[in-house]
Amino acid sequence: MPCGRCRTPYTAGMTSPSRAVLLVLCAALVTSSPVAAQNNFEIQVYGSATVAPDHIRPRVRAPESWHLPVGLSLSAEVGYQRRAFSTDTWTLELRPIIDKQWKSWYGSINPVLDRAIKGESTGNGFEFSPAAKVSYTVAPKAAVGLEYYGALGSVTHFNRAHDQQHQLFPVIDLDLGPKWEFNFGVGLGLTPSTDRLIVKMILGYRFDWGGGERK
Repeated sequence: MPCGRCRTPYTAGMTSPSRAVLLVLCAALVTSSPVAAQNNFEIQVYGSATVAPDHIRPRVRAPESWHLPVGLSLSAEVGYQRRAFSTDTWTLELRPIIDKQWKSWYGSINPVLDRAIKGESTGNGFEFSPAAKVSYTVAPKAAVGLEYYGALGSVTHFNRAHDQQHQLFPVIDLDLGPKWEFNFGVGLGLTPSTDRLIVKMILGYRFDWGGGERK
């Protein structure tokens, strides 16, 4: 997958949607294998929180006045990637987000639906690409966790188990300040269709543009 889309928030302390711009440093190491290329899913699990409307991704969130037992929101994104990186140049993603913070524990589930708008996979319709994360705060500024990413195929007809993609990332998240985030992880493929090994590092900084709070 193109490194420009590899993003994962520090969900135990600061929320990914709070940033207006994300600067990403992503290194990927993939072992050689004769299997087909891995699906272009994002290496990111989202939290449900939102901030002032100065970011580029539309998001709606259940208000706190509803007193729900979990955080609940919906993110939508239309994305573009060059043909050199993906057979699908324009894509649509609908990402429901369910998360919960309980003392030092944090969990988030993203049952993602995505589809190609332009490219070879247009005829596949919506595909199911779930993501999930659980983490535990081990220090005031650090958390360790496990992230899961999958690509199961069309919602009307899942791929065979051999052709599905499932990947686990042991990760560490560091809180470098209210405007910074850092995430590092090593992804292990669980099926023949999944890249065997991916190393990712993400460094994010929030710029206050437009109506954002300035300090």
